[in-house]
Amino acid sequence: MEGTAMLATPTHDSQGPSAPPANIFDNLPGYEGTMAGGGGGFLPPPMPAFPAPQPTPELEQPHWNIPSISEETARGAFTLYASSKCCYSKAPAKDGVIMNMEAFNTYRYRLETFTESRSTEWSHEPYNGQPVDASIQPPPGPWDIPAKAPSFFIEGKQQIKVPYTSSIKPCHNCLGMGKSPCKDCAGAGNKVCWVCNGSGFRFGTERCSHCFGRGRDNCATCSGQGSKICNTCRGKQQLLVYISLNVKWTNNSDDYVVEQSSGLQVDNLTKVSGKELFRDSQYMVYPLIGFPDPSVSQASQHLVSDHQGKYSQASRILQQRQTIELIPVTRVTYSWKGKTYIYFVYGNEFKVHTDDYPATCCCSVM
Repeated sequence: MEGTAMLATPTHDSQGPSAPPANIFDNLPGYEGTMAGGGGGFLPPPMPAFPAPQPTPELEQPHWNIPSISEETARGAFTLYASSKCCYSKAPAKDGVIMNMEAFNTYRYRLETFTESRSTEWSHEPYNGQPVDASIQPPPGPWDIPAKAPSFFIEGKQQIKVPYTSSIKPCHNCLGMGKSPCKDCAGAGNKVCWVCNGSGFRFGTERCSHCFGRGRDNCATCSGQGSKICNTCRGKQQLLVYISLNVKWTNNSDDYVVEQSSGLQVDNLTKVSGKELFRDSQYMVYPLIGFPDPSVSQASQHLVSDHQGKYSQASRILQQRQTIELIPVTRVTYSWKGKTYIYFVYGNEFKVHTDDYPATCCCSVM
C-alpha cells in the first residue's frame, strides 16, 4: 500500500566490538601476559649468560683550552647579527668602539646511552592462506629472536612476527560472516526519506516524488544492501592471529653545562656546538676522573650511575658514549654615542645575543 514506510530490521550490534575478545588469543608459553594493542608492556632483558665487559677508565688528558676570538671576528659576528634583523641599524655593530673582551669558555658534558627495548602485542590480519605454525613447536622467547639493529646511537624501530604463534580464528567483528551491518542505516538498507520525513506524501495527498511514496530512501553508504564488507577481515571471514614483537632502539642523552658568570643564559648554548675535547665510546663507560673542573667529574659520575641503573631495567644497553665540548663564550663591552652596551659571541657558529641593541626602530607594513 502506498505511503507505508519500511522499518529497519533490528541488528544485534551494528557497531561491532571495538577490540578482539580476550578468548580469541591462545595461551603461549613465554607470552602469557601479552595483550592486544601492546598491553604486555616492555619486557626486561634476561640476565647475560656471561659476565658483561667492565668499563675501562680513559687516562688520556687532552689540551683543555681554545684561543679567544679576535676583535675582528667579534665585530663581524655582531654585524651579521644586526643585518639579520629588519629593524636594526648596522651602525652600532660596525662603528661601535669595542672597549673590552672577556672569555668565559665553558664545558658541556654529554652522556648518551643507546638501548634496545622489546614489547609484544597480539595482532591480526585477514587470512589469505598465510602459513599457520602455532601448533608446530613452542615459540622462541622475545629476546631470542634476532633483529637488525641500526648503527650505534641511531634510533629505529622494527616489528617482527613471532614464529610459531600464528593461528586462524573466525573474525570477531563480523562473527565470521565477512560482512558487517551498515552503521548508517542500521542494516535496513534504507533510511527515512528526508523530503517527506517518512510519510510518503507531500502537501496533503500528493505522493512524494523523491521516494515514490515509500517513505524511505535506499542507503547511499551500502547501496541498499544493508551491509558492507567487514573492515577487519576484508570479507575473508577468518583472521590470522599472531604475536608481534616490537623492537625499539633509543638514544638516551643527557647534558651538563658548567655554569659561567658571563651573564649569558645556559639555554642559549643548547643551539650551538663547541670544540670536542674528549670522546669515549664503549659498551659501558667509566666516569671521568681528574677533570680540571671538578663539577664535570661529579656530573659524569652522577649521570653514568643514573643511566646504567635506569636503562638496564626494562631495556638492554648496547653502547654508551660520553663527550666533552669546550664552548667559546666571549662577552664584548662596547660604546655607542657615549653609552656602554654588551653583547655575547658564543659557539663555533659565532652566534650573537644581546638584550640592549641601541639602534632599533619600529617597522610597519604599509
